[in-house]
Amino acid sequence: QVRLAETGGGWVQAGGSLRLSCAASGRTIINDEMGWFRQAPGKERSLVASITSRGGSIYYSDSVKGRFTISRDNAENTVRLRMNDLKPEDTAVYFCAGRPRGSGAFLFWGQGTQVTVSS
Repeated sequence: QVRLAETGGGWVQAGGSLRLSCAASGRTIINDEMGWFRQAPGKERSLVASITSRGGSIYYSDSVKGRFTISRDNAENTVRLRMNDLKPEDTAVYFCAGRPRGSGAFLFWGQGTQVTVSS
């Protein structure tokens, strides 16, 4: 069973940067697609970025494209999200999640980390 733990959230002023990390334990995530989601108060959880198992394909939502960078270190069993030029609308709880090979959905999730961007 995979456990995910996110770190790196916090408070930052608009235009600032944060780096989120997601450490996996229990088994390797080398064969899993990994993603970062976010959920703001009163809104649905949405996919921000994802990366396939070997990093060959990366997705970004339009709202973060050009500002966020997802990466993974399979040797460290870790996924990261570098967030630059943060905006108040990026304020949300950010979740790391994994989609096992052959699954149509992200099946395992971290507990989330709060990101707050002030104007």
